[in-house]
Amino acid sequence: MLETMSDDSTHSPPPVQRILLVTGLSGAGKTTALRVLEDLGWEAIDNFPIRLLGGLIEQAEHEAGSTPLAIGFDSRTRGFVPQDIIEMVKDFTRRDDLQITTLFLDCASGELERRYNETRRRHPMASGRPVRVGIQAERELLEPLRRWADAVIDTSSFASNELQQAIREQFSGSAPASMSVIISSFGFARGTPPLADLVFDMRFLDNPHWIEHLREQTGLDAEVGEHILKDPAFETAFGQIHDLLMTLLPRYAAQGKSYVNIAFGCTGGRHRSVYTADRMKNALEKAGYAPTIIHRNLASRAADAIEGPQQ
Repeated sequence: MLETMSDDSTHSPPPVQRILLVTGLSGAGKTTALRVLEDLGWEAIDNFPIRLLGGLIEQAEHEAGSTPLAIGFDSRTRGFVPQDIIEMVKDFTRRDDLQITTLFLDCASGELERRYNETRRRHPMASGRPVRVGIQAERELLEPLRRWADAVIDTSSFASNELQQAIREQFSGSAPASMSVIISSFGFARGTPPLADLVFDMRFLDNPHWIEHLREQTGLDAEVGEHILKDPAFETAFGQIHDLLMTLLPRYAAQGKSYVNIAFGCTGGRHRSVYTADRMKNALEKAGYAPTIIHRNLASRAADAIEGPQQ
């Protein structure tokens, strides 16, 4: 008699409910982050009462595999005690059908003070005192959550669109079918791109800014490109950077990285970085990639004061 035995190994694992807890300093970007998550398909709830958090997570547990849930809270939320929240969430992280992640949005105190002064909003912990006092009090209150969080994003140097991009990269529901490569040019005098994974400094090349008829042109103009190509260091350096990218990009893709941001910088962001970024875009296209290119400072004014000493 042939006896049929069930094979438990063929059973699929139980679905897992994704839950993201979003917290951080007031003014650091929590509302923006939740809006982006909602656009990405998450169900987003802001300022949810802490005393009801356990019940909400219990309910989400019974709906495992459904829409991922993002829950926002901060010092304004009723019943907000960081250590109690940590202990509560620790209990839930032991469950196999829940995947709970905590995101903390941080920001430098000076930048937070500037944001509050610009918007003329009242800081929730200032209570008639100077904004900086409220910021410091909130920072001390939230420090246990910051130390405990799975992910911390510092928004001090972020514009709103840069925070949106960071959230999309880290918490999109599913990765793109192929890795997205972004190539950008920028000027160091106007700040380094905060989201760059790889930064290459092209300031060692001869600067076309000091050639009078090239000053108002950019790295997209043929004459500027010809000038840069005459620098004996360019071809060697470009080839080495290209070889490095050919080594790194497949490995990033194998690790499941969804986006790679490659930035080329020079002083003003109008000549050397633009030419190099544009040429690298063409080289990567020949290698089978489809990079997006952004010239951040292409339209900036040519200014002697930021270009350093004339060569």
